[in-house]
Amino acid sequence: MPIVTALAIYFVIWWLSLFVVLPWGIRGQHEDGNVVKGTEPGAPIAAMMKKKVIQNSILAGVIWLVIMIILKFDLISVLNLPFYGDLVPKEI
Repeated sequence: MPIVTALAIYFVIWWLSLFVVLPWGIRGQHEDGNVVKGTEPGAPIAAMMKKKVIQNSILAGVIWLVIMIILKFDLISVLNLPFYGDLVPKEI
């Protein structure tokens, strides 16, 4: 697999997993009981974005590695799909 393709797959996984990592450990202002006037009560007290970027990069790396192993060793292919016969054109 070309390196550009592998990096593109990592990039997509990174962005998708970011939405999983963002809510980890976040406490809203309403939970702390200290809502700043004029702000959303659910706004985080401290976003900790640097920590979240590091966590997300590690998570995305693990997911990417699993996907690369599956692709490299052909553990799952389109032939394993139960509906593969429906994808093959029928002769008339």
